[in-house]
Amino acid sequence: MSRELEDRFRQFAIRVRDFCLQLNRDVINREYISQLIRSSGSVAANYLEASDSLGKMDELMKLKISRREAKESMYWLQLILVYEDGQLESERQMLLSEADQIKKILSAIIQKCT
Repeated sequence: MSRELEDRFRQFAIRVRDFCLQLNRDVINREYISQLIRSSGSVAANYLEASDSLGKMDELMKLKISRREAKESMYWLQLILVYEDGQLESERQMLLSEADQIKKILSAIIQKCT
């Protein structure tokens, strides 16, 4: 597995965490924030687990889970309420773009593995 991708996926989780710290923690956002933190962190965690030498099938499964978590992160990012805060909306759009790029990167890796 690529160290560069490990770092990129970890940075994504950190950026999501920092974004969530700025959000209004109302009844709705609390649940969305919790889900988003989990899914964004799982992208990197599952990518790291894919590098364990437990066989090709396990590696492929962890890569697919990582990709699924990137998709899920996109879903929660879309649902988060930013209450017309332009700065938060801008950050959300950057995070959505990064999650989409991560999903595409992981799809390409999975395609090569099959």
